[in-house]
Amino acid sequence: MSNLLFGAAVLILATMLAGAVWSVAVPDRRLWPPPGRGSWQHLLTWTGFWVVIGINVLLLLMYWNSWVFQSPLRFIVGVPLVTLGGLLAMWGVATVGWKNTSGLKGGMVASGPYRFTRNPQYVGDIVFFVGVSVLANSLLLWITHLLLALVFAVVPLAEERWLEEQYGEKYREYRGRVRRFL
Repeated sequence: MSNLLFGAAVLILATMLAGAVWSVAVPDRRLWPPPGRGSWQHLLTWTGFWVVIGINVLLLLMYWNSWVFQSPLRFIVGVPLVTLGGLLAMWGVATVGWKNTSGLKGGMVASGPYRFTRNPQYVGDIVFFVGVSVLANSLLLWITHLLLALVFAVVPLAEERWLEEQYGEKYREYRGRVRRFL
């Protein structure tokens, strides 16, 4: 069962990564950001994301502390990463709202954590998932979370062209003064 779950997560994440790379390479036929709520791109992306999150929860429960980092010191590293990453991602969502978070046009935002990074949600998510990987001490989660982090690193490249199309000079000026990640 676990091999099936892990394989499904890897397949979904590889597909999401390919879709993100496609969206960067072929922006006129991008998959992300989606053309609208209810589009197949929107439904496929978010369904895949939530299925992967569900699989990761199951893998976490099935393979907790099954790898090489048996020391309880992993809690000293993992808990702050989970906390800081989760708070940064939630602050980003609270600042831009769900519409922007889900890849739909909801207005340009340059306040809150967006003053420091153009992608606080992705930075926060990556830090969060690294923290979960440290805490869980599971090779399977390290692999799925690495793939997820790669998706989170590529997706902003597709979003930037879309943001420039939507907001023009306002976004170009913002991009010029705020870093992509950190």
